[in-house]
Amino acid sequence: MVDKSEKFNWLVRVGYFSRAILYTMLGLIALTSASAISEGTNGIFRAIEDFPAGTFILWLMVVGLAFYGIFRLCSLLFDIENNGSDAKGWGKRIGHAGSAVGHFALAWSAYKFASSEGSGGGSGSGSGGGSGGGGAQEAAAGVLSADFGGTVLGILGLIFFIVAAFQFKKGITGEFMARVSPAAPDATRWLGGAGFCARGVVYAIIGWSLVQAGFMSQGSSQVRSLGDALAELAGQGWIFTVTAVGLLLFGIFSLILARYRIIPELDKSAGVPQFRT
Repeated sequence: MVDKSEKFNWLVRVGYFSRAILYTMLGLIALTSASAISEGTNGIFRAIEDFPAGTFILWLMVVGLAFYGIFRLCSLLFDIENNGSDAKGWGKRIGHAGSAVGHFALAWSAYKFASSEGSGGGSGSGSGGGSGGGGAQEAAAGVLSADFGGTVLGILGLIFFIVAAFQFKKGITGEFMARVSPAAPDATRWLGGAGFCARGVVYAIIGWSLVQAGFMSQGSSQVRSLGDALAELAGQGWIFTVTAVGLLLFGIFSLILARYRIIPELDKSAGVPQFRT
């Protein structure tokens, strides 16, 4: 019989696999199709939708990205990765909360494409100024309509800045390798290093867009999703190219993690994960 922790472990690995598809496609589209990347995140999901069995892949991504978000929320709420409760630990846990929000938003975008059973339903979310961030902007508009909504978005933007800082730190120090099985390929370290730094760039752009929308009252149209953040760099020469290559490498890195990431147990009585010792 499969216990809850084993089911959780399996679903988190599906999440890493979904993340691998997402970032690999993002990097490839950015490097090969200027028109598609101008659509932002919608361009990625539309390209996946056109694959053989594309709808099935999208549904897999809906489930995987949602459970990856839950995994990150568990890190915040239950400290399953043993980050601790000091200032540094809470910084990491709050960063994981930002990651959870971002992946829930991506899961929602994938759901809209998967449930449309065709490009017609997906294209609607990308309308309006050619931006592919319709889903993120709609969600931001909903938050802004509530009391103190601008403050909430602004704080979320600051959280994304924290996430970006930790992405750079991970990439430079290689600390993420403590959570990867020793059986992983030797290239895992530099793939992850390049990928985390590229993600740091993208997360900083997302954070700034949220700060503009929230604290600066510039409206939900400023909010950028993952693909939109990369599209913001289009035309910036080597910065765009290096970031796109880094995101492609992060997709390959995520595929390795789907197999070799050490997933902590939900049941603390089951033992201590290797990276905690």
